[in-house]
Amino acid sequence: MRLFVAVDIDDGARAAIAAEQKRIAAAMGDARTSVRWVTADHLHLTLVFLGEVPEAQAELVARAVGRPLDAPPFDLTFQGIGVFPPRGSPRAVWIAVTDGATELIALQQTLAERVASEGIALESRLFQPHLTLGRWRQSRPSDRRRALEAAQSRIVARSHVSGATLYHSRISSAGPTYTSLVRANLSGR
Repeated sequence: MRLFVAVDIDDGARAAIAAEQKRIAAAMGDARTSVRWVTADHLHLTLVFLGEVPEAQAELVARAVGRPLDAPPFDLTFQGIGVFPPRGSPRAVWIAVTDGATELIALQQTLAERVASEGIALESRLFQPHLTLGRWRQSRPSDRRRALEAAQSRIVARSHVSGATLYHSRISSAGPTYTSLVRANLSGR
């Protein structure tokens, strides 16, 4: 099973971010055609990507991830556009998390520890709070400039975080489908 843990964003934030995607795509001109934009219903903040996990181990991961989280709910602010990697031809365009980033990092660390405790090897790179807007099929270094020039410094959206969800992801030619397996609620005060 292909698994990941994510924070869902509320419908209002989803609509505002989808509108921002369209604005960025229009500002990028012909460069936008090589970007595969994330559909509005698939917008989420990935905290932990597990990849392929055997079904028996996935059940253990679901139990570990699904326990309540001893931290209070918090709010996120989405503001600022960036691209990965930091140099050369970009592969992904994203929107940054500003307010709430510290709480999101703490949540990611807790969930990553829970997943790792079940024997899942995780990426070693540091978590950078962001929401992916699109991925380039093919890109040129100049696409970075076009994407960053489309950025505005205004707040795009805010969203309330009350937990995180473990998802099963299925990839097909029609695009991905995500099935919620378990949710861990933030229950601290």
